[in-house]
Amino acid sequence: MPRRERKGFRMAYFLGLTGNIASGKTTIGLMLLELGAALYCDADLVVHELYLPGQPLVEPLVREFGESIRGADGGIDRRALGQLVFGDPARMRRLESIVHPTVQSALLARMRVVPEGGVGVLDAVKLVESGYAALGHGLWIVTCPRAEQLRRLTELRGLSAAEAEARLASQPPIEPKLALASAVIDNSGSLDDLRRQVTAAWQQFRASLPHD
Repeated sequence: MPRRERKGFRMAYFLGLTGNIASGKTTIGLMLLELGAALYCDADLVVHELYLPGQPLVEPLVREFGESIRGADGGIDRRALGQLVFGDPARMRRLESIVHPTVQSALLARMRVVPEGGVGVLDAVKLVESGYAALGHGLWIVTCPRAEQLRRLTELRGLSAAEAEARLASQPPIEPKLALASAVIDNSGSLDDLRRQVTAAWQQFRASLPHD
């Protein structure tokens, strides 16, 4: 596949990484950095940064959803916002309509720094739905048992069972996207098993590129 230069991307290669919440995408992204990826960009972390005090999403979100989502520091209280939108599709659509354009600009700016010959990895839950996957030279989809996702959300992220269930219910279904994947990473086993899968898939991805 020839190098792509679309919508502001000038990097040599782009690998999309997607999967639902608490499926292990961040762990895989860090492994990819160890294996030689030039950049790992987590869209969720970019959103979190844009929720900080003084950032451009704060005031539009407060106007839309009310002062109850403003944290003590002046930024967005993500937990309070989550309690409003998760489980309410209409509010979730309004949130996405506000957040998406700003996040898109931030992601494009970050991905532009990937040098020629390097690989930029973009991790996003709605990578396919947002259209980013079509920019890539590969698409990895991470799968994980629902019970393990729930455990991570409650034990590691401190959510209540109801909050965790609401977040999982809001996620786009994985199954219809599997046919689009250049690699499916099954994160139901050990960390060593995950590393073996990621290493093998990375080697196959690099081998598929016209220039290494």
